Amino acid sequence: MESSELAARPGGIKRAVVVGGSGAVGAMFTAVLARAGVPVCVVDPVAPASMPPGARWVEGDIRASRGPGSTGSTGSTGSTVEAEVAQADLLLLAVPEPVAVEAVPVLADRLPPEALLADTLSVKERMAAVVRGFPHRQAVSLNPMFAPALGMPGRPVVAVVFHDGPLVEDLLALVEGAGGRVVRMDAVRHDRLAAVSQALTHATVLAFGKALHTLGADIEELIAVAPPPHATLLALLARISSGAPEVYWDVQSGNSLVPEAHAALAGGVEHVREIVRSGREADFERLLLEVAGVLGGRRPDLREMCARLFANTTPVAPDDSTGERDR
Repeated sequence: MESSELAARPGGIKRAVVVGGSGAVGAMFTAVLARAGVPVCVVDPVAPASMPPGARWVEGDIRASRGPGSTGSTGSTGSTVEAEVAQADLLLLAVPEPVAVEAVPVLADRLPPEALLADTLSVKERMAAVVRGFPHRQAVSLNPMFAPALGMPGRPVVAVVFHDGPLVEDLLALVEGAGGRVVRMDAVRHDRLAAVSQALTHATVLAFGKALHTLGADIEELIAVAPPPHATLLALLARISSGAPEVYWDVQSGNSLVPEAHAALAGGVEHVREIVRSGREADFERLLLEVAGVLGGRRPDLREMCARLFANTTPVAPDDSTGERDR
């Protein structure tokens, strides 16, 4: 990147290091930065599948950096990564929580004092505790609430601002410029909402899949007769079971509020069982009213959204042209 191109962003992020840029989330933010004209150094032990113009890859592991002069366990990796970090305006950690939390105390001291520290963790409480040790360091934690393959335009990106500053606002402006919908909140609120919106949802779908397994359900028979709600759950199960296990494990295991969500889910299933066991239809009607109340004034909009989803829910039926289904 020529100096004249760097000057096009006065006072903003002019050089970024994205650690974990070979992963889906890291690659998405690398693309956002590169498209905005920010030179990006991707630090990752694995080479990215592709690189946007303006980005380059440095093979390295941030855990190899331990102190001045240290090369860690990977030869010159530690010093190379430190040199890149020392020139950055932005250090973005798109790595698992244990790696990020371990690296921050070391790398935060390698960053220039005015540079921005950012991460993409799905749980914020532990990172918030670590960043408190650097009160003068601009720091923000992002969480894209969607799979990167879906694309950022129109989708929510939660921003937990630990220590505000001009580079925080610049990064959030870049996210918005890429079409992301920035939603600001504190770490406590984020983790509670993540436990409900992500962990509870995933646990519900996984429990549904486990029930199908326990019941010995035949997928071809299910698809042949599946009403739209069931077909939608099957599609969600297919998506989650096809994803990276470590991503979903992180959502379920990393948030201290998830056990409460699990207990609420189990309690909800047990409540329905008790109502059906008792044979009291009036209790069932009260249950529907109770859960409808959760949706408040949004119920008509959400009902319409469901109708649109169901209009496009057409599972592929088995080929019965020969009169027999291939088992």
